[in-house]
Amino acid sequence: MAEITATLVNELRNKTGLGMMECKKALAAAGGDVQRAIDELRKKGVKASVAARAASEGRVVVARAADGKAAAAVEVNCNTDFTAKSEPVLAAANQAAKMLLENPSADVAAAVGAQLIEVSQKTGENVRLGKTAVLSSPNGRVGAYEYVATGKIAVLMSFSGNVANVTDELITDIGGHIAFARPLGLSRSEIPAELVAKERQIAVEAAKATGKPQQIAEKIAEGKLNAFFAEKALLDQEFFNPGKFKGTIAALLKGKGLTLEKYVRLEVGQG
Repeated sequence: MAEITATLVNELRNKTGLGMMECKKALAAAGGDVQRAIDELRKKGVKASVAARAASEGRVVVARAADGKAAAAVEVNCNTDFTAKSEPVLAAANQAAKMLLENPSADVAAAVGAQLIEVSQKTGENVRLGKTAVLSSPNGRVGAYEYVATGKIAVLMSFSGNVANVTDELITDIGGHIAFARPLGLSRSEIPAELVAKERQIAVEAAKATGKPQQIAEKIAEGKLNAFFAEKALLDQEFFNPGKFKGTIAALLKGKGLTLEKYVRLEVGQG
């Protein structure tokens, strides 16, 4: 007999809105097959429509370690902004973020699943845990930025170097830039190779179409790629507030003796 795990039970609860014991019985009868359990429940008149509703609203919350060495972010998705900002949803999201901060391998979906299902049952919405992220830097500093105007974007950043310069202001500056500039990667090497190859090929073909020979077309393509990286690679991007600092993110960090080792950007509804 297949083992009926808490993860399977929570998955079926999320898709049907039924109680824990009902889901456990249905899974046992279906040999642990979630889809088969749903099919059998549908034959009994149970609707599995909650999960079919697009969960395009939600919130992203963060938790920060008191020593500045770690931070976690959690996304919760639902169908309406009203539910997204409700106390039960925010409480579950904050609980999950704190759990991840304390234990990055914690099964937060199982831990807060019952709370989210209860909200789903009360509202009729598809309420579920979305993306999660944790960054830690025992020898550096981790900052967390939240776009408080909407509560839908958060950025985690791990710094090394002269971390005394990682002030709240810098975290807001770099985090805000990442939130709105939407870089595809930290450096040029982190931009997907297939995307770079595609951009290079387009640039070469465009140059050749104007009559340029292959060798010249390739040189023109390199110039266009530099412009592409200046738009898509974080360290190559111009800081979004030139009134405060005019230059690239790389130059801003270098001036403060810092290296941005890694960042994670979470936004509600963004893959």
